[in-house]
Amino acid sequence: MRLRILGTAAGGGVPQWNCACPGCSGARTNPAWRRTHASLAVGNHIVNATPDIAEHVETLRPADAPPERTRVMRVVLTDAELDHTLGLFRLREADELEIVATPTVRQALTRGLRLHEVLSPYADVRWRDLMTDGEVALTAGVEVRAVPVSGKRPRYASDEASAPDWVVALRFTDRASGATCLYAPAFGVWSPALGDAMAEAGCVIVDGTFWDDEEPRRTGISSRTATEMGHLPVEATAERLSRLPGRCLYTHLNNTNPLVDPDAPQHRRLAELGVEVAADGMVIEL
Repeated sequence: MRLRILGTAAGGGVPQWNCACPGCSGARTNPAWRRTHASLAVGNHIVNATPDIAEHVETLRPADAPPERTRVMRVVLTDAELDHTLGLFRLREADELEIVATPTVRQALTRGLRLHEVLSPYADVRWRDLMTDGEVALTAGVEVRAVPVSGKRPRYASDEASAPDWVVALRFTDRASGATCLYAPAFGVWSPALGDAMAEAGCVIVDGTFWDDEEPRRTGISSRTATEMGHLPVEATAERLSRLPGRCLYTHLNNTNPLVDPDAPQHRRLAELGVEVAADGMVIEL
C-alpha cells in the first residue's frame, strides 16, 4: 500500500492568510515552513477535499506522464468540517465525483452546505456510505473502515442531531499484503476503540494540531484549550504513540504549533521518542 501525504496543516494552512504569528511570518520568508491543508492519497482516493485539492491533485501526476484529463475523482471524508470539504466544490469539473462518507456527514453536507444540489448540475455526484461496522472496498485492492472519534459537529451544523460518527478515523487495509494504516487528523479523546486501531496499524498518522493544551489560549486564537477544541495536544499523546508497534507521524499542524519551524527543539524531543512529523509530499510504502 502506497500512501502519499498531500498536506499536513490545520485549517488555514501555513501561512494562514490573515495571520502574522511567528509560524505564518516564518513561512512567508522560508518555503520550508509552508504547509498545505492536511490530506492523504491512498491509491486513487484522496482523504478529505481541502481548499488545496487542485494543487494536491497536481502533485499526484507523474512528471513523465502524457497530458490527460482527470474525469473521475474519488474522495473519502473523515468529517464535515469546512477545511475538509470545501475542496469538493472545486471538483465540479469532474465528470464523476465519488464521495465516501458516514451517513451523518453526508446529511450535513447535503442539507447544511447543499453540496449535492449545487454540484449535481455540473458532475455526476455519487455517494458511498462509510461504515463503522464493516469494510468499504476501494479501488487498488484497498479497503477502509471508519473508527468513531467524536460527535463534534461543524458550526454550520450545530442544529443537527448528535451522533458518534461526526468525526472518524480511517483504517486502511491492503487486502493482498495485510498492511494497515490509521489516519486520524482530528481527535480530542484517546478512546479504547481508537487506541485498539492504533495498536493494530503498521502506520499511524494522527492529530498534531497543537503542541500543548494551552496553546490556543496563549496565542489568542481561542478562549478554549486544545482539548476543548477537539484536539489532544502533542504533549499528551507523544509518549503513548512511542509505545505503539507501528510507525507514528503527526499531521494537521496549526500555524501556532512550534513544530512548523523545522529547527524547533520540539522536533528533537519527538525524535528521541521515535515519533515523526509528517511533511507535505512524503511517500510511505507499507
